[in-house]
Amino acid sequence: MTTVSASPTSARAVSNTLHLRTTSIPTSPQRDSRRRSALFTMKLFTSCVLALALVSGALALPQPEIDYNFRLKESIVPPHGWQKISTAPADHIIHLRIGLPQSNFKELERHLYEVSDPFHSRYGQHLSKAEVDALVAPPKQSHNLVDEWLTSFGLGEEDLVRSSAQDWVTVKIPISVAEKMLNTKYHIWKYDGTDDHLIRTTDYSLPDHLHGHIELIQPTTIFARWNKMKATLHYDVGSLFKSSIKKVFSGNSHKADLLGSVPTVDPSCNATVTLSCLQQLYNFKDYRPQVPEKNSVGVSSYLEQFANLEDLKSFYLDQRPEAVNTTFELISVNGGLNNQTLVEAGVEANLDVQFAFGLSWPTRSVAFSTGGRPPFKPDHNTPENTNEPYADWLDYVLSHEDKLPLAISTSYGEAEQTIPEAYARRVCNDIAKLGALGTSVLFSSGDGGVGDGNPNPETQTCLTNDGRNVTRFMPTFPATCPYSTAVGGTNNVPEIAVFFSGGGFSDYFEQPTYQSHAVQKYLSALPKGAYEGLFNKQGRAFPDVAALGRRFRVWWKGNPISVGGTSASAPTFAAVVALLNDVRLAEGKRPLGFLNPWLYSLGAIGLNDITVGNNPGCGTPGFNATAGWDPVTGLGTPDFGKLRKVLPRY
Repeated sequence: MTTVSASPTSARAVSNTLHLRTTSIPTSPQRDSRRRSALFTMKLFTSCVLALALVSGALALPQPEIDYNFRLKESIVPPHGWQKISTAPADHIIHLRIGLPQSNFKELERHLYEVSDPFHSRYGQHLSKAEVDALVAPPKQSHNLVDEWLTSFGLGEEDLVRSSAQDWVTVKIPISVAEKMLNTKYHIWKYDGTDDHLIRTTDYSLPDHLHGHIELIQPTTIFARWNKMKATLHYDVGSLFKSSIKKVFSGNSHKADLLGSVPTVDPSCNATVTLSCLQQLYNFKDYRPQVPEKNSVGVSSYLEQFANLEDLKSFYLDQRPEAVNTTFELISVNGGLNNQTLVEAGVEANLDVQFAFGLSWPTRSVAFSTGGRPPFKPDHNTPENTNEPYADWLDYVLSHEDKLPLAISTSYGEAEQTIPEAYARRVCNDIAKLGALGTSVLFSSGDGGVGDGNPNPETQTCLTNDGRNVTRFMPTFPATCPYSTAVGGTNNVPEIAVFFSGGGFSDYFEQPTYQSHAVQKYLSALPKGAYEGLFNKQGRAFPDVAALGRRFRVWWKGNPISVGGTSASAPTFAAVVALLNDVRLAEGKRPLGFLNPWLYSLGAIGLNDITVGNNPGCGTPGFNATAGWDPVTGLGTPDFGKLRKVLPRY
């Protein structure tokens, strides 16, 4: 335990002091003009002092010191690939996100599972934003103690940005102040072989009395790079596997109604995947949305990615002519880019928008472009937000319920071990909030098989970051969040598992009840001792479902290209979910919301079971696709016609 004295040294302390003095100004109606004049003079003086403080750095004032007994909150070993370069500039501005306890999250989780269980009488009765906020609002004592701590460093209410549920507080402060608040030292870190820089620390402490009132603070120990789940080229390894297709339905009275022949698909779809190919393969080529104005589908983009409208027009001319000259709603979050030049178009964002929106057209469509995680430039200390982007996006959509689509696809992620567990859990809890509100949240399962996200199995490291440096399979977050629906990849027609499909078992999250039967059946069939010590058999298993993930014909920078990755699979499945929501909304029912309890029960009957293929990585062949659920393709790929017949009846 370390004792450190904290003095209010920020310019805000000056403002607070001057603000208190204004309370003695007369307030009677006869003296209003004198009062306004005095206030104006005081504000002008305050502005001058603040400007001086910002120019000169920190301005110390003679105020009582507070002795804090600091105790270590979190400590990590830096992830592989990150090298410490130098100490961080004292005047660099950092956005600290402070996570307060979510007082009643277990109750929110109970509501989530009840409204998502197709056999429960509450199915589809999603919560309102006010109800969700009330369930996770922090205790008042936590608010008070954290605010007192921030005030001691000269931060007032006007310096704080609070989340909709008040469970996150964000402040913008210089590194020098953050180091005093957290009793730590920040450094500049660089990732090997790239120009990616971050300002981070490997440990931080909090005053002893705050440990029960602050769950985490970031950015501190988070070194994630938030990889895009895409590749412009995947070498064809289909010859390694024998093509086959097998349908397995057992123990369900509906199977006689649902079993049918494999859909006829144009042979060209084995060379190039188009909207038409997916409509044929997944059995919705004749479906037309009935209430598109009541429905919505969204995609979220990060890391300076945004979709280009000219490319979308070319894509529609090529594959969906009736949609030409239609567009989507673009929402910029935290300064997300939207530079409509072909040179700057993002292939990932183009892929997501073209296929998610093209397949579900004319359903209302929303694309989010979220800023954050800009590379730190050692010679340019600007007040940019160096946080990871997910929390900023979640803050936005949870505060703007009217902008929240009913199904959202995200094709980004990172090796779970690079995310501090406390932070991963908080982001996952926010995903649960979306499910409780009635939104289906889908994530790509990853492009590294059982490995670390590197699509080349031969160059994966797969070493733990806990100081032991032992080989272990690398699950992908946020796909491992049990409140998300993770989407793996397939290849060819008939479908087999694609070799890069991410899948496995979480080291952070327990295996949820909704999937335990299907997962344990798979594990019981594994040879005894297989991959012992390489994965957590009790962890949340992923992916949940799959869809095609190779040879997608995408328009990018004015030309068609071939794109692959589970980033193609996720928006495809999300589009199918959007069409299923259309069916329910047209019948006056609620949207599907959190999908997994339905998928692992009734929904499994409407999925094509993929039984061939594997996902190598970490020097192993990875897991095998097999009858039933597997950690390569989950429960299988969608058949819209069958899924439509087993939609929940409530």
